[in-house]
Amino acid sequence: MKLFYGEIDGNKVLINEEEQQHIVKVLRMKNSEEIHVTDGKGKLASGILVIEGKKANIEVSEIKTHLPDFNSKLHIAIAPTKNIDRIEFFVEKAVEMGISEITLLQTEKTERKNINIEKLRKQAIAASKQSLRFHFPLINDLTKLTEFLKNINPENTFVAHCHENLERTSLKEISKSENITFLIGPEGDFSEKEISFLANHHIKAVSLGHQRLRTETAGVFVAAWNYYLL
Repeated sequence: MKLFYGEIDGNKVLINEEEQQHIVKVLRMKNSEEIHVTDGKGKLASGILVIEGKKANIEVSEIKTHLPDFNSKLHIAIAPTKNIDRIEFFVEKAVEMGISEITLLQTEKTERKNINIEKLRKQAIAASKQSLRFHFPLINDLTKLTEFLKNINPENTFVAHCHENLERTSLKEISKSENITFLIGPEGDFSEKEISFLANHHIKAVSLGHQRLRTETAGVFVAAWNYYLL
């Protein structure tokens, strides 16, 4: 399936401008090739490609709406790494495995304070198309830990940390729910002060195993765990 991103409003379909350039200049597709366009909100248009100069349009033959999404919603709040490539890797892989929302988390030890959030969103769209997802995940900008806690349900929220002297539950003992949130700390982990703060807000701590994982590896591990349970 040659899947592209665009707007779908009733019977009208408009392919995203950057996608049009990609179709014409990079892929060098030809008139009458079959293509599909999703709006990332559960709609899918199918038809044939119509190229007019530098413009690419679709002659629609069918539009499907309310396509199913994953029943289980996973939200990972993760501190951005100093090397942004590692977070970009996490975003790509987590999206392919069905994550529904990502929030960049600002903690005491978060070194990177500036994030090109639009670039990450574009990567999420590209990963969604690659994995044939018709519901794109939300990618939220850098958010302070204290602010993040105001909008989550502590009942289904967990923090993964490496402090062996503090109480943690094994990931294997976590019961899967329809909506679940995981907090992943920065390089250097959450501080003990932050762990206590989270515990006071009824956020349960979990261990991801005996090995000490990098930030982005921990995020991918949780996404894979959720994908496996799906």
